Amino acid sequence: MAEFKLPELGENITQGTITKILVKSGDTVKKGQNVLELETDKAVLEVPCNVEGVVGQIMVKSGAVIKVGQPVFTLSGSSTAAPSAAPEKPAAQAKPEASSLQPAQPSTAAAASGGVTEMILPTLGENIEKGTVTKIYVKAGDRLEKGKNILEVETDKAVLDVPSSAEGVVKEVLIKPGTVVKVGQPVFKIEGTVSIAKPASGISAAKEAPAGTKTTTPPPPVVQPPVSQAAVPAATQPAVHKDVPAAPSVRLLARELGIDIGQVPGSGPGGRISAADVKAYCKTLNTARSAGGGAVAAAQPLPDFTKWGATRREAMSNVRRKTAEHLSIAWNTIPHVTQFDKVDITELEKLRKSISGSNKKISVTPFIIKVVAQALKKFPQFNASVDMSTQEIIFKDYVNIGVAVDTDRGLLVPVLKNVDKMSILQISDELTALAERARLRKTTIEEMQGGCFTISNLGGIGGTYFTPIVNWPEAAILGLSRGATEQVYTDGHFVPRLMLPLSLSYDHRLVDGADGARFIRWVVEAIQQPFLLELNK
Repeated sequence: MAEFKLPELGENITQGTITKILVKSGDTVKKGQNVLELETDKAVLEVPCNVEGVVGQIMVKSGAVIKVGQPVFTLSGSSTAAPSAAPEKPAAQAKPEASSLQPAQPSTAAAASGGVTEMILPTLGENIEKGTVTKIYVKAGDRLEKGKNILEVETDKAVLDVPSSAEGVVKEVLIKPGTVVKVGQPVFKIEGTVSIAKPASGISAAKEAPAGTKTTTPPPPVVQPPVSQAAVPAATQPAVHKDVPAAPSVRLLARELGIDIGQVPGSGPGGRISAADVKAYCKTLNTARSAGGGAVAAAQPLPDFTKWGATRREAMSNVRRKTAEHLSIAWNTIPHVTQFDKVDITELEKLRKSISGSNKKISVTPFIIKVVAQALKKFPQFNASVDMSTQEIIFKDYVNIGVAVDTDRGLLVPVLKNVDKMSILQISDELTALAERARLRKTTIEEMQGGCFTISNLGGIGGTYFTPIVNWPEAAILGLSRGATEQVYTDGHFVPRLMLPLSLSYDHRLVDGADGARFIRWVVEAIQQPFLLELNK
């Protein structure tokens, strides 16, 4: 009886989350057969078995986080004595000299006679040792042509199209999308006339790269990977230090955290810098900032959200968890992003005036509250909170909106409960009552709690745009400034329109930039169609 243990998954990958178990007790497994699907911080991988036998007891479950070397299941009739070893590396593991995809050469005769041979992943660029396969453009039976792109590989620096330098027929595809492949690893088996030629142009350039990036030949333009697209502003990224002894993944980590790799003391042989060295250096910087008066609001315990309505908890994905950790380290508090827009409220203003009277004046705020309440249902990540202690996102099934009120004691944010179930006229009445109680110091503690989203209206004071601070533990806040009549070019001529500036700040751990833009555009379009708003329900 032997055990199959989780093998090495790649550089600096020590654990992963099981998404699928591909075998069950009683199954016969062979060497190379995929037995697990595992999600790591970098990709979703299929884990092959390196032993043969009959599966006995399965020691893990889907959703479990397991570490390298941890037993996965028992095997009877095992054909190898080293089940815990990492999967065998292919014989043709040496890095090729050419920088285009080329086949391994078991013998010159085999290549010339059109026999079956292996194509290996070529050198992708300076200091790039591996990449994640995002697309495979060919399948078994397809004929290869020289220069035709056959793979798309995402590295720490860029997304690359990999061309073929051989001609022949694909007999077997040895990899799958999501697989992390190393330089020199076999990716296809091909049959036919194989010619090894130096590439004319090498691997095609990256699909994206920020402006101003210095490159060498072949050029590997630098982009941030999906896990850390907004971790560090481009203007604050450290300079490249080619003479610093550090692996590409360590350099990438330093860039994500905004750390100058040249300033990090290395603890390895010859001063080599590890990921642990970068994290320790970052922790030292953050400790110094905290000593200077910074506060970590996210370390406070969360309130019991179930007091105000139903909630549900969902575990963070590995990618989301890693993003949250990086942003938390870099910012110490909520990592803010603020987006700005303008909305045409000409028609809304006509509607507002038509329903306002001498005895009851309705402001623009209730209309905005009603629209935001609908937007929170459309975009649930804005009606959520992040719990870093458990690495979970808490989604709220109720809609409570806080409204900032300027009082003689300072800014208060009383909360309107269940506004999605209220009409615009009801919201107006409740908002007036809440604001009055706040100014008279009669607001209760309960009225100050349970908010999902906050609106801050500075239009009565003036100004154009501002950057409102997210009211932790909420995920976002919308700021309203003073509306002004502007000339807007419409249908071939300029017309006067009443434009209202909007400022949306949000927690970047929960909301990506594209979702932030979609949210504010949805709000703008809804406000510009006031005839669709129901005043009485």
